[in-house]
Amino acid sequence: MSHEGQSILDSFAISGCYLFPQNRRVAEPFLVHVDDVELQCYRRIVNPAGYTVVHFHGNGEAVADYVPDMVDQLAGMGLNSLFVEFRQYGGSSGKAQLVAMLGDGAAALEAAGIAPEQAIAFGRSIGSLYAIELAHRQSSIAGLIIESGIADPAERFLTYTDLAAAGIDKATVLAEVTRYFDHQQKLAGYAGPVLIMHTEQDGLIDISHAERNLQWAATSQKRLVRFARGDHNSIMAWNYDAYFAAIGNFVAGLQQ
Repeated sequence: MSHEGQSILDSFAISGCYLFPQNRRVAEPFLVHVDDVELQCYRRIVNPAGYTVVHFHGNGEAVADYVPDMVDQLAGMGLNSLFVEFRQYGGSSGKAQLVAMLGDGAAALEAAGIAPEQAIAFGRSIGSLYAIELAHRQSSIAGLIIESGIADPAERFLTYTDLAAAGIDKATVLAEVTRYFDHQQKLAGYAGPVLIMHTEQDGLIDISHAERNLQWAATSQKRLVRFARGDHNSIMAWNYDAYFAAIGNFVAGLQQ
């Protein structure tokens, strides 16, 4: 279900400050149709009976940035991949809008024929909004991974947007964030295992966001992996082995 046109958060004055479409695209996309939009996602199956990582990237990235490197790493763990492309990114049609894209993860899961119990939602940076939403919509999902994620999007949406110039009232923005991006409420309703990864040197999204998401997660099966090296955009590069080891340990816990 699309919310396009229903939220002030989808106006270019706000979405345009946080979503930066990239044109890098994968050679053989897995196409997902939702509303009147075509998403050029990527899928690799290595074990039809295994878990599938449903990945949502950051706002200055594209699915192509993760192919084949991260896909290969996940495949080495026996994990299937479904990398969900944002609207207007990587060959996808439509407009990059914060609220309108909330249902795209569920649509991709359905298009791929993946049962929620066999899916692991994985969101990096702004992609955390969509991974948390997927876990909220599909509460039986096997696991949730949040990397460099956001706890309260209102703190982000009010930082760079010139609300006065756009004629937008701050109270309206806050109400819409509560309506669509209440992570405390969403995480409280998800009882599955949660892995959170964040670097202590993240200058874009402070690690306090990770600490809040950890606190809000309803499950007792939750872990925050804090990395001393790297920043928001180099967390994987600086902590490559430990990064994927944390994912591997998380998945091993799901299989017990």
